[in-house]
Amino acid sequence: MTTAIPDDVRNGANHIPLDQIDVSNPRLYRDHAHGPYFARLRREDPVHYCADSRFGPYWSVTRYKDIMQVDVDWQTFSSDYTMGGIQIRDAPKENVTVNFIRMDPPRHDAQRKTVSPIVAPANLVEMEALIRSRTREVLDGLPRGEVFDWVPRVSVELTTRMLATLFDFPFEDRHLLPYWSDAATADLESGGPIDTEEKRLAILLQGAAYFKRLFDERAVQPPRNDLVSMLAHGEATRNMSPQEFMGNVFLLIVGGNDTTRNSMSGGLHAMIAHPGEWQKLRDDPSLISSLVPEIIRWQTPVLHMRRTATRDVELGGKTIRKGDKVVMWYVSGNRDEEAIDRPDTFIIDRARPRQHLSFGFGVHRCVGNRLAELQLKILWEEILQRFPVIELAGTPQRTFSNFIHGYTSLPVRIPA
Repeated sequence: MTTAIPDDVRNGANHIPLDQIDVSNPRLYRDHAHGPYFARLRREDPVHYCADSRFGPYWSVTRYKDIMQVDVDWQTFSSDYTMGGIQIRDAPKENVTVNFIRMDPPRHDAQRKTVSPIVAPANLVEMEALIRSRTREVLDGLPRGEVFDWVPRVSVELTTRMLATLFDFPFEDRHLLPYWSDAATADLESGGPIDTEEKRLAILLQGAAYFKRLFDERAVQPPRNDLVSMLAHGEATRNMSPQEFMGNVFLLIVGGNDTTRNSMSGGLHAMIAHPGEWQKLRDDPSLISSLVPEIIRWQTPVLHMRRTATRDVELGGKTIRKGDKVVMWYVSGNRDEEAIDRPDTFIIDRARPRQHLSFGFGVHRCVGNRLAELQLKILWEEILQRFPVIELAGTPQRTFSNFIHGYTSLPVRIPA
């Protein structure tokens, strides 16, 4: 099985036989070539079976309404790690990731409830001043008149600082957080340093050991308002197995890192590519309230979520069998012409900007969605106050992944 995409396939999504379409190929997303494939699937075969892929056979659910149907029906479409979890990539049997997003109710609900207070509305109000001061500090430190990479200088730095605050993690070691996050989600065929599960596991065990030390310290201290303390004192989480502890820590790291940082990068890229929308924002800064959800829709930082059928079920006129792998392609649902007006156009003043799938729906809806929106809102408020324009200064590099929709590099220049 090869992951190479021949030029005629990359440029001819409408000519490849329908049964040969395999949207699990990470190169489609690195090369930003996925759109025409999903457009064809939505049009011709919205619940599509791929019999042969690097990740085994799977169903692709590509329309908004069908994705919603799967996402809210956890009884029929399970997230549980014992049935395969939430990614099209099956975790190796000896290294199964156990955390609450890979569980179904009631166990999922109890563990999720333990950490959800960190992003309660009152807590977000308290965080806002800190987020703003850090955003100002990072933006004020950017060079003028020279090329720099937005991804590490702004997106990674801001989300890493936020993660360190949420965990009350030693600030001087915060660089370890994106390092562990990238290891957790790396595709082994990306050409990067993590090319075996053994290497991945070694890095994750390093992170787990660090967090276990913090966990043990917080467990004997009075409860505090940070994620590690919440896990250490939570009735549903304080006696977790080492495997489950590691899984939940890395769920919170990835959830708090990859999605927001890639929306920060993708949002800037979208605004640079659509100068008319940037002008709208300069003319009316109140549009930030609709800009933020439009960025999140446009970027769709998590490309897919996977479920496993617990029974035979019909979806979109197809019969899905018990045990089949079902993949909800959020990136396709967010471009569904039947659900979203002009979905392939970036529009910052949409009438219904929150009509997107990027946070998921149902019991697994993203627990930190409001924090992500707050960080993006503050970032764009502060950009508007400083930079009338930011210029693209090179070719953006995208992540080699069919799960995380992101950027590894975004070279830009702020005019002097």
